Amino acid sequence: MGKEKRINGFTLIEVLFAILLIGIGISALIGANIAFTRANGFGANLSTAEFLIEQIRELTVQMSYADLFSLDDNSYSPPIDAEGTALSDFDAFTQEITVQNVSNTNFENVVADGTSDFVRVTVTVLLKSEQISSANWIRAQY
Repeated sequence: MGKEKRINGFTLIEVLFAILLIGIGISALIGANIAFTRANGFGANLSTAEFLIEQIRELTVQMSYADLFSLDDNSYSPPIDAEGTALSDFDAFTQEITVQNVSNTNFENVVADGTSDFVRVTVTVLLKSEQISSANWIRAQY
């Protein structure tokens, strides 16, 4: 009887191929982790921007219609809260506010100041001069 040769273990090619597959998998996981971290950071900045917009909205609710125009073309850095107090923890953010009279029948049309019972307040939040979020709303004279 002849001796049978038994092969135990893996060949060098099989080991290299396995290492290659594992390396590709780890690279993909690292890439995904980087993407998730960036998305999480942007989400945190967007949340902060929405908070800062809401602060201006609350401020305008408390103001009289005539006083709204004092906010027109103002920029706050650090941003302010609903009471007008500076929020020093958010120095990298800026709130830009625009107040415009709009037509009584079409809120898209801007009209001359004092010729309408409606204003559109627009707030844009910037992070280091880059726009993060913007919102506008209509306020009526009542």
